[in-house]
Amino acid sequence: MDFTQRRVHLKEQQRGADATTVGQLLLHVPGLVCSLVVIAGISCLLLPDISWLPPVLWLASGALVFHRPAESFFARYVLGLRYPTLQERDRLAPVWKEVTARAGVEGRTYELWIEDSEALNAYAAAGHIVGVTRFSLDHLPSGQLAAVLAHELGHHTGGHAWSSLLGYWYALPGRLAWWALRSVAHFAVLVTSRISVAATGLLVLLFGIPLVFLTFSVWYIVVPILIAPYLLAAVGRRAELRADQHAAALGFAPMLSEVLTTMHTGEKAAEAAALRAGHSARPPGLLMQLLSTHPDYHTRLRHLEPYLRPRG
Repeated sequence: MDFTQRRVHLKEQQRGADATTVGQLLLHVPGLVCSLVVIAGISCLLLPDISWLPPVLWLASGALVFHRPAESFFARYVLGLRYPTLQERDRLAPVWKEVTARAGVEGRTYELWIEDSEALNAYAAAGHIVGVTRFSLDHLPSGQLAAVLAHELGHHTGGHAWSSLLGYWYALPGRLAWWALRSVAHFAVLVTSRISVAATGLLVLLFGIPLVFLTFSVWYIVVPILIAPYLLAAVGRRAELRADQHAAALGFAPMLSEVLTTMHTGEKAAEAAALRAGHSARPPGLLMQLLSTHPDYHTRLRHLEPYLRPRG
């Protein structure tokens, strides 16, 4: 690939929100409502005089997704990333400049981070983070590394990264409340089962009947929450294909195809090694496939084919 310096034409719109981003945000609305109810309920119990303040602060906290210091904290202590060394920056700089130049994006908008991992991987996170593994940096040729970074840039320019984190953050109080309820219920059933079967049955009735009643009363919230993980996974798979398309449209389709083929070959080799060691791996079931946020390699490679054909 030619990485020589040239004039860069920046797009007027640096990033947006495509259909997958909008769909993802809409699918997180039921979770947000549940979280809001949880926070409002706790606020009414603990802070009756200013019960409105915690929900307002929590809703406003979503802006931290785009707050640089908060992003750095998230990258370092949650994702386990680090800043690149001088040698790593020298390796990344021309590749990233080529990718952003082709995309018409200001490269300094985003921060490149390193994950000390022996896996071939990279990801986009929060509002401005692009992470890449040390293995990818050391072993991928510049063209393939550019394709990987172009894919992650596609997640940012399409709005996938910030919407995913925002949805997760706003659904977190509801998730924690559900986990607490499940833990209490499990503990209660465990205790009563040591007493008698009748006590366990009575407990199930006491908790089960109100739960069923609540489910039917607010089905328009409960049902979307139950099916949301499957719909979000489907949207996530679509987002991956859109990011692939973004990289391919910039001219990185052959390199991205090589990377995907390498990853697929490595996965098959790992399965074969596990089989030789006596560990037979079962193929993922239907539910696991529906919950997968990434399409299979055959699907991704098939969607790249139009960009690999010679132009007449």
